[in-house]
Amino acid sequence: MTNSEQFKKWQETTLKKSLDRFKERKERFTNSSGMEVPRLATPPEPDSAYEENLGYPGEYPYTRGVQPTMYRSRFWTMRQYAGFSTAEESNKRYRYLLEQGQTGLSVAFDLPTQIGYDADDPIAQGEVGKVGVSISSIHDMEQLFDQIPLDKVSTSMTINAPAGVLLAMYIAVAKRQGVDMKQLRGTIQNDILKEYVARGTYIFPPAPSMRLITDIFSFCAKDVPNWNTISISGYHIREAGSTAVQEVAFTLANGIAYVEAALKAGLNVDDFAGQLSFFFNAHNNLLEEVAKFRAARRMWARIMRERFKAQKPSSWQLRFHTQTAGSTLTAQQPENNVVRVTLQALSAVLGGTQSLHTNSMDEALWLPTEKSVRVALRTQQIIAHESGVADSIDPLAGSYFIEQLTDEIEKGALDYIAKIDEMGGAMSAIERGYMQNEIQNAAYAAQQAIEKKEEIVVGVNAFEVKEESNLERLMVDPAIELGQREKLKKLRDSRDRESVDQHLGKLVEAAKGTDNLMPLFIECVENDITLGEICNALRGVWGEYVAEGF
Repeated sequence: MTNSEQFKKWQETTLKKSLDRFKERKERFTNSSGMEVPRLATPPEPDSAYEENLGYPGEYPYTRGVQPTMYRSRFWTMRQYAGFSTAEESNKRYRYLLEQGQTGLSVAFDLPTQIGYDADDPIAQGEVGKVGVSISSIHDMEQLFDQIPLDKVSTSMTINAPAGVLLAMYIAVAKRQGVDMKQLRGTIQNDILKEYVARGTYIFPPAPSMRLITDIFSFCAKDVPNWNTISISGYHIREAGSTAVQEVAFTLANGIAYVEAALKAGLNVDDFAGQLSFFFNAHNNLLEEVAKFRAARRMWARIMRERFKAQKPSSWQLRFHTQTAGSTLTAQQPENNVVRVTLQALSAVLGGTQSLHTNSMDEALWLPTEKSVRVALRTQQIIAHESGVADSIDPLAGSYFIEQLTDEIEKGALDYIAKIDEMGGAMSAIERGYMQNEIQNAAYAAQQAIEKKEEIVVGVNAFEVKEESNLERLMVDPAIELGQREKLKKLRDSRDRESVDQHLGKLVEAAKGTDNLMPLFIECVENDITLGEICNALRGVWGEYVAEGF
């Protein structure tokens, strides 16, 4: 079939179905010279590899995007990551961002919440509300989303070890708003393997951790069908110092491990695969990042279709959120970070992301202020509305360099996955310290290059100036910890202790068996049992994971 015939077939089938559902933003897209911008640029007569390696947007292997019209119908979700202090303070920030044109919420939790401790636990002292919002009970979650209708927004929650409990709180709050859980849209990160590799906010050993994840897969497949049950994360792998190739390889290797765990738990691949999502980093090398996103999308499509024999096209699609690279932000000359973030955001858009967070210029110094967050959001809006890059699908496709780089990243990542398979999979590779060592070596090499000035970081090892920052600073009041403790004391004093004990007893027995824990999590939080109490009950059954030195 010739290219013109293939193109016509795509227009009459895949594209037509999409346009029947989602009209494009404009009737006609033009540039400043009045020239029409093509929906999709293709070679006049491609070689035989074109169909196999690129194809058409919305069609396997999805190199050119998972949606047939991509941003011509709807821009990516502008989802700014936010959360600090109390639920009340974070709620104000969310409502401010929504008023400024943000189209999705992204929740940052404080460290005690991330590792399953209540705000009044001794281990939480000094950390409450510092790097995210403090959530200990359903009442905190209810306040966090006060006046925000959960059937109208898409919410992402960056939470891993206790993801099921926080999702249960979100569902319970939705029920109190009168929202059916089948209407809920959003994502929980729920990616414990990268915690063992790169980030460290794990609680339980691998086996029960994987059980919690597959329980969420199974529960949501039936009861929360529009929810992304996991965000398989390369972001933190890259933040720890990996290369772009390693980010793709280790993220997809972890994805393979989650699919295998779900299959082992008895799930059908096409019942849960469409609810998997991914989370990638965007760094400064614009063209490498564009190629990385395209390679990852093509690789995952082939993994799901060929390795796992998935039948539904939705099971083959790699849908991903992107965040610009926190590790590239500099405390020196922080205004320069606006330029870095713009380049990184542009790479994500040119690479076909589904949602995007842009970091604020002051995040290397402290929590971002409202003004710096607004600049970060405006960066996305300018790219969307003023740059023209969203008017044509996969506009860099066909560039000799981009296609060669896409192929090279794919080859390098596949070589890593083959090595990990030989070790017995991602969990075995993590237990042996393989991924960690590869990341550490890459990080060391990158730092050496900066110190030797083989790589220039503007304002850090070149073009330096002596100056004092006069940026506005956001401070978290230490008194909020006392306030959270007082709220928890009132909650515990007002509860029926016998009911709490009964519910926790049921949870412990279920944890010893094989029943799905999600319904019990919902039942517990609706009966005012706290995050820390639930996690401590599970610690009593499963113990805690302690990382060994490598």
